[in-house]
Amino acid sequence: MPSLTRAEARLRSELLTVERMEVDLDLDRGPETFHSRTRISFSCSDPGASTFVDVKSVELRSLVLNGEAVDVATLDDGRVQLHGLAAENVLECEAVMAYSRDGQGLHRAVDPADDRPYVYGHLFLDAAPRVFACFDQPDLKAPYAITVKAPQDWTVIGNGAATSTAPGQWELAETRPLATYFVTVCAGPYASVRAEHDGIPLGIHARASLADALEREAPQILEVTRQGFDYYHSLFGIRYPFGEYHQVFVPEFNAGAMENPGCVTFRDTMMFRGAATHDEVLARSNTVTHEMAHMWFGDLVTMQWWDDLWLNESFAEYMAHRSCVAATEFTDAWVDSTMARKVWGYAAERTPSTHPVAGGAALDAAAALQDFDGISYAKGAAVLRQLIEHIGDDAFVAGVSAYLREHSYGNGTLADFIGSIERASGTDLQDWVRAWLLTAGVDVLAVDRAAGVVERVVPERFPADRPHTFDVAGFAEGAEVFRVGVTVTDDRTEVDALRDLSDDVLVLPNAADLTWATVTLDPVSASLVPARLATVPDAQARAVTWVALLDGVCLGALDPRVVVDTFGRAWPHEPNESVLNRVALNLVGKVVPAFLQLGEREDATRTVATAAAGVLDAAEPGSTRALVAARYLARTTDDEQRLRAWAEGRERPAGLEDDSDFGWIAVRNLAARGLVDSDFVESVRAGDDTLQGRLAALQALAARPGAESKAWAWEQLTANRERSNYELNALAQGFWQASQDDVLRPYAERYVADVPAMSAWVGEDALARVATLSFPWVLVEPATAELVDAALERDDVSAAVRRSMVDARSELGEALRSRARFA
Repeated sequence: MPSLTRAEARLRSELLTVERMEVDLDLDRGPETFHSRTRISFSCSDPGASTFVDVKSVELRSLVLNGEAVDVATLDDGRVQLHGLAAENVLECEAVMAYSRDGQGLHRAVDPADDRPYVYGHLFLDAAPRVFACFDQPDLKAPYAITVKAPQDWTVIGNGAATSTAPGQWELAETRPLATYFVTVCAGPYASVRAEHDGIPLGIHARASLADALEREAPQILEVTRQGFDYYHSLFGIRYPFGEYHQVFVPEFNAGAMENPGCVTFRDTMMFRGAATHDEVLARSNTVTHEMAHMWFGDLVTMQWWDDLWLNESFAEYMAHRSCVAATEFTDAWVDSTMARKVWGYAAERTPSTHPVAGGAALDAAAALQDFDGISYAKGAAVLRQLIEHIGDDAFVAGVSAYLREHSYGNGTLADFIGSIERASGTDLQDWVRAWLLTAGVDVLAVDRAAGVVERVVPERFPADRPHTFDVAGFAEGAEVFRVGVTVTDDRTEVDALRDLSDDVLVLPNAADLTWATVTLDPVSASLVPARLATVPDAQARAVTWVALLDGVCLGALDPRVVVDTFGRAWPHEPNESVLNRVALNLVGKVVPAFLQLGEREDATRTVATAAAGVLDAAEPGSTRALVAARYLARTTDDEQRLRAWAEGRERPAGLEDDSDFGWIAVRNLAARGLVDSDFVESVRAGDDTLQGRLAALQALAARPGAESKAWAWEQLTANRERSNYELNALAQGFWQASQDDVLRPYAERYVADVPAMSAWVGEDALARVATLSFPWVLVEPATAELVDAALERDDVSAAVRRSMVDARSELGEALRSRARFA
């Protein structure tokens, strides 16, 4: 189906004003389809003109414009042309729609724990016409009045307060004006915890089989929700405008969460059914405050077109970390941002698909989907921090508040936002905007100790004069010996504190991580890192150093063995939970399998296992340190006896005795080593016959070595059209685990043939993830690169798959370059 272009959207928004949307959904028609009735009231600025309505139905039963039937046979690629519009119009549509299995539209999942079905709407980008007829673009906002028929034992939750008017009949309160992609309905036998704060009714909801976890986790979620509301109310001076506030944890969700006004949806793996680390609770709390920030920035004021995506995501990304630090217990949220978000963003910046934070092309909606990445999120947030350093926080907050008030319930653009900030600060920001928002690329910051200067190296591919405000710190003997603020506007900036430093001082530019830049350690500092990193007293500085090491490996400037060595020395002493978890994740998930030769991986993996075992032995039982260590030990150890015991629920560390998710880590390790068969995996699944258990079993089965196992897994991944989005992800995650290059090598060619073809039945949002996870990343060989390069020349590769392949190919190139240099 064609994707809406920006030109089409502009013409339609100039022509139409949508006054009201009335939607009636019948979800009590069986497991495959539902009925949808829509009544759209809209005006036309040019009576007699034509336009089109979007509808993606299984069966379009009727379409009536101003009392006259429109031929439903004219439905073509999700559009029906409407001719002879009046000044005031009513369009009525009746259609049969299909439930999805790919997380887009109205997704339906059955929980095997109790065989009960759950439905939720994810209408993001261009999926709204799969639920109701509409003019699907972000600047045609309208109030929604929705009614729902559902099985009598279901609960219905949506953007407006839900009222049960009769058994199985629900009415949602009419909303304030919403963009089409913000509309949602969640329906099923959800378990609920309800509360109220500052006059706002609150609800937390999850599958019935997660009721115990919901009761345990809801108090913490509600506490962060209350803190977030109080902080945003005081900061913006604008009360939350959408009535009730529900947070629904739904199965098989493509994104982390979605900011539907009044009814935020989250992936339900965030409703922890087992033990959770501090940084996992921090990440969930950050997501809660991120989605809440969208209630103002994105929902109250919506971008006019997708090229201003950063107005939504960069702002929410920044505000989430800011509010966590200012209003919650998670005062280390910026450290977590460095480890969890900036690594992602810097990786995106290194790819051929990098793009400016703002002002991207986004010529159609499908192209816009490709920009939901680490640049729009992590870099955008970092750029906002630099804006605050440039103009001051008071001016920033005043400008944001003015922007929100001026454009409430409407749409805004980059020019609108910057205009508000300029007026509040009295500063001309056009040069700053061109350098930071409209030009891609990341500068390099380094220190020339001998000359006493900070160097700024601008990328040749994206030259721009980006001013940086940050700090430089020095550490020696376990103490901070200096820290100075620096504003860099030239390629070389003198810093007095850098003169005459002794060789025992580790110098770190951007120590507080205030700017967006690749940090390159000077040779003296780099030589000190393996032995001295653990003694650096500042968690933020340690995080920046780790990111510099990881970037150095990816850029081909640092031998990956140095990172393994540093891990063995420093990681066991790391007190910050985010650094502890994320460093191990990057080492085990990327550095070891991709950047080390096959013969070196076993020793490096053993280094991780030894370090994890030491931390586990020394940590307080049940603590985050113990949990992180136990997980990485289960993932990396070759101790079959220990793994079998843990897989079978025996002799587990304290706090993990009944943790099924922990047990599955051991099962996957055993399966990838060929130490258990499919019967063993199935026996574990039988004891955990839940959504999570079935997905974990699929991943373990796909991880088994041998030609027969891989053939089965690949067929399930690329040919079984009954698999859900999450099942595809699990199969893809497991497939490349076994280190058998001869068995796996033919699947590189299968990848470039089979995965693009899946766009025939898998939505682009879901398939992009599958294409990334199923990429032959362990086959670090020129032949793999050549296969992918050839595939990218074809015209049958969809935009989402192409972007995933381009980015994964870039990472493959990094590994190839590193191996060639440091072999």
